[in-house]
Amino acid sequence: MITSFDELDLTKQYTYADYLKWQFQERLELIKGYIYKMSPAPSRRHQDIVWNLNVAIGNHIKGYPCKAYSAPFDVRLPIKDKKSNQEITTVLQPDICVICDLTKLDDRGCLGAPDLVIEVLSPGNTQREMSQKFNAYEESGVREYWVVYPEYGHVNIFLLDGDRRFVGQHPKVNGEILRSVVFPDLEINLSEVFVD
Repeated sequence: MITSFDELDLTKQYTYADYLKWQFQERLELIKGYIYKMSPAPSRRHQDIVWNLNVAIGNHIKGYPCKAYSAPFDVRLPIKDKKSNQEITTVLQPDICVICDLTKLDDRGCLGAPDLVIEVLSPGNTQREMSQKFNAYEESGVREYWVVYPEYGHVNIFLLDGDRRFVGQHPKVNGEILRSVVFPDLEINLSEVFVD
């Protein structure tokens, strides 16, 4: 059992089975077996944006057979049909995720791709980390992926196409209405999300 983050070898690849044995306070994600340390506590602005999106999405999905979750919430993305803890090497904690296939939910979180994933960027997010997450969400079949840029007040939206590749949409900026494709009648006024 590992009780300190410092005991981990950051050059080594790990699995979800390893992840379950770690007993320390630091939050982290696994992407293809490699460890990415998360910020200990997001900024107040980050939290405000997540809350505002949560309220809008939560109110909307009441009429759907779907569930929404906020970090910390483990999303395990198996490779193809490999679903054992020893074979899962990607465990992410998106800021918000919505799952409509409720069979993917268990006491540990979500096993498989959510329908909608939202990541609100923090100053600590690296380009490499975001590129790896993009690839992991795309490969696993996340249908809609939003990347929120608090500093600039805009949202980049990616939709999974028929070839299982993300296609970027025109960015939505503060003051515009963001419309979901997965939930066609979900409309969010971004001026109510990027509130100071």
